[in-house]
Amino acid sequence: MVHDGTDVPEGPANLDSVRVVFDEQRLVSNAGLLVTATLADRLGIEEVVNESVWLDPRAPGAALPGRKVMSLVHGMLAGADSIDEMNVLRAGSTGLILGHRVMAPSTLGTFLRAFTFGHVRQLDRVLDQALCRAWQAGAGPGDGPLVIDIDSFVGEVYGYQKQGASFGYTKKLGYHPLAAVRADTGEVLHIRNRKGKANTQRGIARFVDELIARVGRAGHTGKIIIRADSGFENHKLMGELNKRGIEFSIGVKLSKTIRALIEQIPDTDWATVADYPEGGEAQIAETQLKGFRLIVRRTRLIGAQAELFPDWRYHCFATNRTIPTLVADTDHRDHATVELVIRDLVDQALTHFPSGRMNANSAWTVIAALAHNLGRWATQIGLPNHPAQTARSRRRQLLDVPARLTRTSRQWTLRMPARWPWQQQFTTILDAIRTLPALA
Repeated sequence: MVHDGTDVPEGPANLDSVRVVFDEQRLVSNAGLLVTATLADRLGIEEVVNESVWLDPRAPGAALPGRKVMSLVHGMLAGADSIDEMNVLRAGSTGLILGHRVMAPSTLGTFLRAFTFGHVRQLDRVLDQALCRAWQAGAGPGDGPLVIDIDSFVGEVYGYQKQGASFGYTKKLGYHPLAAVRADTGEVLHIRNRKGKANTQRGIARFVDELIARVGRAGHTGKIIIRADSGFENHKLMGELNKRGIEFSIGVKLSKTIRALIEQIPDTDWATVADYPEGGEAQIAETQLKGFRLIVRRTRLIGAQAELFPDWRYHCFATNRTIPTLVADTDHRDHATVELVIRDLVDQALTHFPSGRMNANSAWTVIAALAHNLGRWATQIGLPNHPAQTARSRRRQLLDVPARLTRTSRQWTLRMPARWPWQQQFTTILDAIRTLPALA
């Protein structure tokens, strides 16, 4: 029977009659990695790693770090969240479409364990240079405002042999990474792993300095807006940001001083928020805190449920922005979208911190951010007007596509499933990336 491309062939009448054999050498289980591999090749990421990361030559696994980092990146994009799962890249012909030799999990584990704190900082440079090149290729914000959300999260671990892991404010065993995220695209602009017991603000001043320098090197010349929750309330940091002309909105804890300032706000200054959901009421006002605007939002239940929470609940943030009060409040609450990026990171490689050594896990964290960004950049460049995808949707629609790699008359062909629902998106992204010049 000849099929015209629209007819679906009949399947077996009895599923028990289907014979299963794992012997297809040309099968590619994650053919969509061709997209991210092509982008990584255009950005020259493997070469950047080889130029930036210099492990002790006497250490096992020190040679050719570029192909090892790229093996980890592509494994993470394929859904691997442990070192052993990097074996997924060695199945069938998957390794032939990645542009680099795929390294064995044992080699990758040895490579990660060779990292010191200084080598993790060298990986930071790789993330820095990759960002510069991706923005140069068209993924950047241009001269418009750049909104950056800063937050920390707990990367939970389950073994007591994890160096640096400890119990923090969540009472969970793990690490406490710090991340800066571009609000409109979900790119991780900067990330740093920290011990689990680290205070939320630990290292924030240097982290922000490096962050601002990084986006400047990447070519951004427009306005920068930094948002953070009350865990990062730091009046010295606010003063430094203000001196540098950087706008901010940072949450403020309800201390005795803040409560006293709120009590001094006249009742006539409270403006009702018009679009608040039924069953509740919200009002907004502002006062001054050490020369900055202190914007206060208060909410309470009304109607039959009011007996549950009859009193006002207050939420405050300090800002140096000059936009209207209601606009500033709405924009600051959008900071919560950073949790979607953290969810994506945890849904990918940061589900686990696979090594017993902290520096290895810190290197894993930076590589996870690089893999996350590579996936985001692919859709930003290929589908610039398309909403940002979650990591899970990207794997389902773009990356986890089975295919068969064939070669006839010196032409390699990746034969992908007919009637793939996202075929048009795939080809649009790949065609756009292939038009990019290679960056040296």
